[in-house]
Amino acid sequence: MTNTTASYTVPGMSTEDGTKVAALLQDRLNALNDLHLTLKHIHWNVVGPNFISVHEMLDPQVEAVRGFADEVAERIATLGGSAKGTPGTIVNERKWDDYSIGRAPAIDHLGALDLVYTGVISDHRNAIEETGDVDPVTEDLLIGQSGQLELFHWFVRAHLENAGGQLSTAGASSEKEAADKA
Repeated sequence: MTNTTASYTVPGMSTEDGTKVAALLQDRLNALNDLHLTLKHIHWNVVGPNFISVHEMLDPQVEAVRGFADEVAERIATLGGSAKGTPGTIVNERKWDDYSIGRAPAIDHLGALDLVYTGVISDHRNAIEETGDVDPVTEDLLIGQSGQLELFHWFVRAHLENAGGQLSTAGASSEKEAADKA
């Protein structure tokens, strides 16, 4: 069993605050690990006329998100915590359902991925808000990651947007609904 309370943290921060930030980062680590696995799943299961463009668009996103997970895990360790990167941790601690689309046309996956990115980015932004006053270094880390995640999200949404600027997935509340609307 791992102790979840740090016995030390970075200079200028209380161990209590370091422990709280590390716990918040563990949630982000779970989300980033889940996201890079989901992106790879989509990469392997995308089919149809836009196969190659979506297939090749996803690999750089997978690599970047894996790097984000590494940065978050290292920040947890820097704060005196212990990063948990096991599949069981993701499954047991996540607040979202497993990705629900299997082999499907590119546009269906992009519709579902729109919702995935929306959730990850929203939660990253909430974490930015929570860390801003107590740990500007973590806040900065999350801001940088959010900017890149938002860019990837735009790449996805560019496939779902019409000339009038409306998203085909607007109002969807599940991945399957977003895939159907796409």
